[in-house]
Amino acid sequence: MKELIEANPEIMLGKAVIKGTRIPVELIVRKLGEGSTIEDLLDGYPNLSREAVMAALIYAANIIRNERLVELRTGT
Repeated sequence: MKELIEANPEIMLGKAVIKGTRIPVELIVRKLGEGSTIEDLLDGYPNLSREAVMAALIYAANIIRNERLVELRTGT
């Protein structure tokens, strides 16, 4: 995955992107969530590969896996 995803402050304000492109991981996950297929993404972004889409999904899953919910309570 690391060879396909990069986060560089000089590219897209440091968002995780497909290496060598300006295609954010967020865009891939959002498009798939909105109903686009992998084929739709590959057609719309010719420099995108199926492996890169899979790497983006794994990257997003890893971010969510490490997410922690902290409940803050205020005085009553």
